[in-house]
This record gives sequence, structure tokens and C-alpha cells, in this order.
Amino acid sequence: MKLKKLVSTLLLVAMVATVLTGCIPATTGGNDPVATPTTAAADPGQPSGTTEGSSFDKLLTIEMYNVAANYQGVQSGWFAKVLKDNLNIELNIIAPQVAGDAIYQARASAGNLGDIVILERSDFDDCVKTGLVREITNEVKNASNLMTYKPQIDVFNKSLSGNSGGKIYGIPCQMTNTGPTAYSQDVVYSSPLLRWDLYSELGRPEIADLDGLLDVLAQMKEKHPTNEDGDPAYPFSLWADWDGGDGMMGIANVVQLTTWYGEKIKGSVIVKPDDSFTPLTDKNATYYKISNFLNKAYLMGLVDPDSGTQNWDSACAKMSSGQVYLMWYSWQVGFWNSQERLKNGNAFIFVPVKDQLYYADSDTFYGSGRVFGVGSGVDAEKYERIMAMLDWYASPESIEIQHNGLKGFNFEVGADGRYTVKNDNALMDNLPVPEEFGGGGYQDGNNAINQWIVDAISTNPKTGEPYSTQYWSTYKEQTMTQMKREWAEKFGAAEPVLYMKNNNALLVSPNVSITLPSDPSDIALIRNQCGAILEDYTWKMIFAKDQANFDAMWTEMSSQMDGLGFQQLVEYDKQKHQVEIDAKKEAKASAK
Repeated sequence: MKLKKLVSTLLLVAMVATVLTGCIPATTGGNDPVATPTTAAADPGQPSGTTEGSSFDKLLTIEMYNVAANYQGVQSGWFAKVLKDNLNIELNIIAPQVAGDAIYQARASAGNLGDIVILERSDFDDCVKTGLVREITNEVKNASNLMTYKPQIDVFNKSLSGNSGGKIYGIPCQMTNTGPTAYSQDVVYSSPLLRWDLYSELGRPEIADLDGLLDVLAQMKEKHPTNEDGDPAYPFSLWADWDGGDGMMGIANVVQLTTWYGEKIKGSVIVKPDDSFTPLTDKNATYYKISNFLNKAYLMGLVDPDSGTQNWDSACAKMSSGQVYLMWYSWQVGFWNSQERLKNGNAFIFVPVKDQLYYADSDTFYGSGRVFGVGSGVDAEKYERIMAMLDWYASPESIEIQHNGLKGFNFEVGADGRYTVKNDNALMDNLPVPEEFGGGGYQDGNNAINQWIVDAISTNPKTGEPYSTQYWSTYKEQTMTQMKREWAEKFGAAEPVLYMKNNNALLVSPNVSITLPSDPSDIALIRNQCGAILEDYTWKMIFAKDQANFDAMWTEMSSQMDGLGFQQLVEYDKQKHQVEIDAKKEAKASAK
């Protein structure tokens, strides 16, 4: 994440999470990221698609440069066994989110990013132009699983600079088999999620605005200052190691909450609900609003004092132990929600705030923005194995592994062919994995790639239902608990998204395939300098001693950023992202 970090754990979580967040269940990340677990390998040593009839007797180590990964090193545990059984490969991951952004330039300068690369679109475009990524046209066209997504793959590759000959260089991440304007989720990526038992204890009050939300959270903390183990609990527990990610400036914990008011940060600008742009530093826009909201929370004693210094792993541990009373990513609930807690009524679920308009990107039909590619320096032996892996990774068998977990451990298949969730606490409790699946802890051996070719909302041809567990008919039956019935009665809808639609509180942005240019050197310098100031000051403002101090720091921050050329950056980003806005408008019009 840095936002995208929506981590392996995350997305993973997402899956499980998926289980959780909705009224009738609960993602990611993602956008995450909705990542998930895995099943036992389908046909050990015999991948599908391009590798049919091939034998991979030699174990190969494949090096993957991966902007989505939160883990660096050799994949271990049960997913390592899946890769070895299916492809006889060992995966060594290079993660800039762990090693630092400088590793990109260092490896690019050396002429070798990795055998497989997962990059943001603009960086991928640059790598095609500089020869760091190789053409894979013929191999993709002979890959039966990848060809299921041929229209999306073609649209992406045609958007690459100077690629007018129909060549294929990249495979978009998280494509779907739904549609470019479809919105298939029950729960949006970011919305206020509260513990139903704690909210019910307060009489389930209507929440008018952010101040009202803080009042509710303050009452929760007053009644429950600790978790069941006596550890201090807070409504907000923040972390800093995702800041500056996803092509957005600012700290991630603020950036995501701006979508609660229909706004979306694009670099230095904020796209308003009417598709107009405003500078991120505009005090009338949501970056100020949400930063100020978190400062008010701090002044009320509602922010974990470790926020800003703790890392993602520490924050996750607190989510899993019941030390957090507000979540805002749909996948976050995967660290707490389970079928047992849904039955007990102490799971997290969306609670509307009346003045909010929730922004949501439509299904990622054309992809999420990241891209799989193959490094230009791989030899023939590795190349064959890599293409086999990419085709396998897009197969229904592998997608189940990524999004559903281990067959027999995370899910079972009934005589009627329906899938049923099992051990839905495997991720949050790091359950021990049976030796037959590779052993170790489930979370420890989770898919560290943390990125998919096919999104979990896509329909599994084997079941006719989405891969995402929360949309399985069996899951919905199992999780139709008293808690969800109470939620539906209270808010007059079966699912959070249906509530939003019924109350004109949902703004869906179409999925489009646009490759935006990377920054020229002068703009990149301004962006980096202003981004560093914005992140530093935002954290300071969250912990400001009062409103006057907060506003003084905001003014000082804005002045420093302007002195470094921030307004020039704003004008650049307006022109850059107008192309995307125009494409979204066209998609909306064509869908009518």
C-alpha cells in the first residue's frame, strides 16, 4: 500500500475480511486489495495453459520486484509449497515498501529490476520504453487462462506509449469478468465500521456528522477503556508506513477517509464529486477536514498514543486483540470478524454518518492500476517457467488458492458443489497449517505476492458465484445472524451498499484503462519535497495542542509547499488527471 500495501496480509485479510465487513458480510483492498488464502495445489508440477505437456523437473528461483509486497525475501510456508507443487519454483521477493524506494532506481540503473515485475502503470510504461520489460505477445496469446481476459489485456497494452502494433508487454492486476461500470461489492472500500455490540450498548444512535461520530466513539472508550485482556483500547490506532503511496500525496490514514465525502485525491489535487479539481491544501476540502477530525479525536483522548510511530504489524496486532473501536478499510475487519463474532454480535459493521457521500471505484474490470510484466534479462528456461506461472496465476484453480484458501483447511466443497468457509480465523489467529499443506502458521505462509491478476469479485466458473467468500450462498446463510438482522432492521437495507444507494450516499467512479505519464524530473522533485512536508506536518497537526495550533501549522505547511512550487505541481496534476476524468465521463455516458 503504501496504501497499496494492502498487503499480503491485508488483502488476504480482505478475503476473510470480506467475510466481515458487510451487513451480510464483509475486502480490500483493497483494494486491497481482497486477497486470500489458498488451497492445496491442483496438479502438482503440472500448471495449466502454456505449460500443458511440459515437465518442470528443475527447481528454479524466480526473483520478483513487487511494489505491492510488504514482505521481502523468499516465500515460505504453505504458499511456497503451492508454488513448488504447481510450478517447481521458489519465489524471492524484492519489496520497495520494505527496502525503500531507492531500490527501484538502483536496480533500474543496473538494467535488471527482476525476473517478474509488478509495477504501477506509469513506471511500467517507462520500463517498456527503456527496455527493462520484455514483449510477451506470443506467449500470452497461447496462454488459455490469460486469454480469458484478452479484451482487458489488449486495452491496457494499447494505452502504452508508442505501442500501436498490438504488442503485449504487461498483464493488468485485478481484472474482473464483470464490466467496466459494474459495482458488485456489498461494502465499499472505505466507510466507518463500528463494533455492533458497543454501538448497540449506546442505543444505536443516529450519527449526523463527524462530530457525532466522535461523540459515539468517546462513549465507547469511556465504557470500555481496555480490551478483555486489560490492554488499553482506542477508537483510532494509526500507522505511518503506508504514507505517500498509491499515487496520492499525504498520510494514508487521512487520504482514505477523504472518500467518505465523495472526494478522491489524485497526486496534489482532490477530485470533487462534480469532477472539478481543488488543491489538496484547500481548507474547504477533505484533506483538511479529515486531518482536523483526527486532531479533534486526539484532543478527546481517542487516538492511540503509539500512532505515528508504530508500524503496520503493530497496528494489526491491536486490531486482532480488540484494542481498536473504529475501522475504515473493508478488509480491516478480517483481523477481528469471524463467524463466531458475527453470531455473538460483537463484529464490526458499517454504521452510516448522515452527511457523508461514499466514493467507490467500480469493479476493476480493466485492472487496478498495477501491472505484471517480465524482465528483459531472463533466460529461456526462466522465461518458460515465468509464463507458465502467470498463466497458472490466472487459472480458476489458482484464483481459488489466492482468494479462498486451502481446500480442506479454509474451505470445503459439498456434494452439491457449493463451497463452505472453514477456519475463518486462520489469518487473524495465525492458525497452524497441517503438514500436508506445508505446515507453519497460516499468516506466516500467506501469499506474499499480495497482488492478483484476477480480482475476487469475479465469478468462479466452477461455482457460478464470486471467488470472494462473502458472496458465497453458503456464507450468506451461515452469517445471517441476529446482528445482521438487527442491522437490516435499523437501516432498512440488506447490505451497506444497498443502504447507500437507497439514500443517495454512493458515488461510483467507472473503471477506465488510462496510462498516465510519469513525472518529468522538475515535477518529481517538487512532488517529493512537498510530499515530505505534507506528511511531516500532517502527523504534527494530528497531535496539535488545540485548534489554533492546528491552523497555524496548516498555514505554515501550505506556505512552505507553495515556496517549493506546489501550485505548479497542482496545475500539472490538473492537466494530467483531466485525461482520466474525461475517460470516466465517456464511460458513464456509454453505459447509459
